[in-house]
Parts: sequence; structure tokens; C-alpha cells
Amino acid sequence: MANQYETVFIMTPVLSEEQAKETVGKYKKFLADNRCKVIYSDDWGLRKLAYPIQKKTTGFYHLFQFEGEGSVIADLELAFKRDERLLRYMTVALDKHAIAYSEKRRNKSKKKETVTA
Repeated sequence: MANQYETVFIMTPVLSEEQAKETVGKYKKFLADNRCKVIYSDDWGLRKLAYPIQKKTTGFYHLFQFEGEGSVIADLELAFKRDERLLRYMTVALDKHAIAYSEKRRNKSKKKETVTA
């Protein structure tokens, strides 16, 4: 049975917009190649870091929520470690309460988008 996971990673701010999108696309493809289903992907944009990482004070944040086997996480995090474009990453397994909360959060953000559009 597949579990749901949420991964947030921070890319270095020296990347161009196109390079950041390319990096996100690389990891989406990685998940698809490993038979994971990306449920939700959200670009949080350039944000200030709480503390400097590698002498950088900002970074491009991105979130993936996906469904897949637990064995994929080790491979994904190994790919994150090897990628010099990433400053930090974190993957967490979602329980039923976290899944319900993330659905509620997604629906709320969809309503905001339709109101502002």
C-alpha cells in the first residue's frame, strides 16, 4: 500500500526562474519514474531564510505532496543531497489528520485564487 508524503525543499537564490523550474521538473520526473503520484505541487517563491545557509539569506521554496512506496524516500533524499542547487529539504509521512488538513488548505487556496481572478 502506498503512503502519502510531503516534501519541501529550498533551492539556492542564485538560480534563474527557468533553472528553478527545471529543478522542480527534474524531481517531478524522478517521482513519476519511481511510480509515485504527485498529488499537489506548490511553488512558494523566493523567501527569506530564518538563518543563513551557505552564506545565503533567501531561497526558492517548493512543496510536493505525493503518494508512493516508502523505499522511494531514501532514493529521493540521496538525489537531493547530491544536487548542489538545493540548500535544504525535508520529507514527512502524512497521517490521516495531516492528509485532511492539507486537503482543506488546498481547497482554501483554490477559493482565494478564484476570488482574486
